[in-house]
Amino acid sequence: MSLSDDVSEQDKPPGLRLKPPKPWLVALLANVKEHDWVQPPDLPPDFGADYDYIETIDTIRAAIESGGHKTVFLQADSHLPYALQEVHPDICFNIAEGLGGDAREAQTPALLEMLGIPYTGSRVLANAIALDKPLTKRIWRERGLPVGPFQEFFSPNDPLDPQLEFPLFVKPAREGTGMGVDSKAKVHSEAELRERVEYVLKFYKQPALVETFLPGREFTVGQLGRPGAARYSFHPEWYAEDGFHRLPILELDSRRAATPGIYSHAAKAAMVGTDGAPLYLCPADIEPDLADYLHRVAIQAHQAIGALDVSRVDFRLDAHGQPCMLEINPLPGLTPGYSDLCIQAAAEGIAYEDLILEILYLGASRWGLVELT
Repeated sequence: MSLSDDVSEQDKPPGLRLKPPKPWLVALLANVKEHDWVQPPDLPPDFGADYDYIETIDTIRAAIESGGHKTVFLQADSHLPYALQEVHPDICFNIAEGLGGDAREAQTPALLEMLGIPYTGSRVLANAIALDKPLTKRIWRERGLPVGPFQEFFSPNDPLDPQLEFPLFVKPAREGTGMGVDSKAKVHSEAELRERVEYVLKFYKQPALVETFLPGREFTVGQLGRPGAARYSFHPEWYAEDGFHRLPILELDSRRAATPGIYSHAAKAAMVGTDGAPLYLCPADIEPDLADYLHRVAIQAHQAIGALDVSRVDFRLDAHGQPCMLEINPLPGLTPGYSDLCIQAAAEGIAYEDLILEILYLGASRWGLVELT
C-alpha cells in the first residue's frame, strides 16, 4: 500500500489507520560488514558473520518504501544515540546485532527503550535471553519443552556431566549464524572435547556450550504475530485464532554442504544453490503430525522467552527421531533468496515486500502507531 501526505478514506486499508496519517520516517538500524573487510588477528575467524551487507540494507529499505514510507539507514555503532536524536524517526526497523559483549543483540532495543522510540521485533529481555543458548535451554527445559542433554563449560577442566555421551558438539554459548561451528565442533573423545572448549574460551571469550550430538534431520520453523495480531495486520487472513502465522517448515540438508552433516558457518555463508551450501527444502517433506508438533513447540518456545512478532526456532532430530530444540532467533536474517525466514515466506507465496511491511506494522501496532478505525 502507498501512503501520501494526506491519506483519504478510500486510500486507507480496511479497518486500519496509521498514526501519523502520512508517510513515516523509518530508521533502519543494522551493523554492516564490508565485502573487503580484513579480519583482525585477535578476533575469531567468523567475527561479524551475523552483520549485514549493504545490499540487504538497501533491499529492506526498498521494501519499506514500497509501502509509501521514507527510510534512513543508521549504523548501530557508538554514534547511534546521537544519530537517533538528530533524525527523530517515527519508528525504527531493528536488525542490529550489537557491538560485542554479553547480550549484544539487546543493546539497540535497550537504547530505543531509553529514548522512547518505537521499534520492531522483540524487546530487550527476549533478545538478551535468546543469544544465551544455555539460559534459553534451561528456560525451555523448565517449561517441559524438548531440549537435548547439554552442559555449559567455563573452563577446559570442568568435569564432564556423566549424562553426556560422545560424540558431543561444542560451540560458543552466546553467538549466532553458525559462529564457532566448523568440522571440529563435533568431538569424539575427552581430549578433543578439552581442546575445543579451550578454543572457544580463547577466541570467543565466552563459555562453551557442549551438547549431545544430534544425528537426525534438521529443521527451522518460522512464525509471525502474537495474540490479536490479525486486528493490526494488512493480511488478517494469514493468522490463526491464536494470533500466529505459521510459515512453511524448512529442512536444511547438510549432507553435501561444506561441512557434511554440520550446518556450520561456512555452510550458512554459501549462497543458496552453490557449492558448499546445504539443500534448502521448503516446504519440508515431513509427516503432518511432525509438522504440527514442530509448529506448536516453536510457538511455545517463542512465548517462553517473551519474543514478539517474528522469530525462527531451529530443531534437530536425535538418534531416536525425536525433535530437540537447538536455539531461537528473534532477529532472523532478512536477505531475500538467502535467509531462512525469507525462503520460508517465498515458499508460501508471500512477497518479500509484504513480509517486511508486516514486521514493520506488527511492531508499530505495539506503540499505538496502527489503530483500528
